[in-house]
Amino acid sequence: MKEVTYLKLLRQLGIILGILFGSHLLQKVTGLPIPGTVLGMIILLIGLMTGLIKIEMVSEVSQFLLDHLVFFFIPAGVGIMTSIDIIKDKWLPLLIVTILTTVIVLVVTGLTVQALKREKERNI
Repeated sequence: MKEVTYLKLLRQLGIILGILFGSHLLQKVTGLPIPGTVLGMIILLIGLMTGLIKIEMVSEVSQFLLDHLVFFFIPAGVGIMTSIDIIKDKWLPLLIVTILTTVIVLVVTGLTVQALKREKERNI
């Protein structure tokens, strides 16, 4: 297994955080109706697709973040628990929206993966 140095991880994290900071700044300056985090993902995707950012430049820290993704949901869960008085009267609409959006995300993700696989097979 390849050894990953702390400086390499810090550099990779710096790239991701730099893109995030820049996207928040861009969103504030331009007033775009897109959240800075989403804008950052779009900028990162464009950077990866154009080759401006190589996958090796962010791969290890990205894998680390994905491996520990569950910890990023703790603040949201605590926020929901502290807002239970507000939510308890609207639980059914929230449940319906949650189920519908989950199904939509699953379907769109599945269709996207299938389309990318077909495209990859055509190019081979």
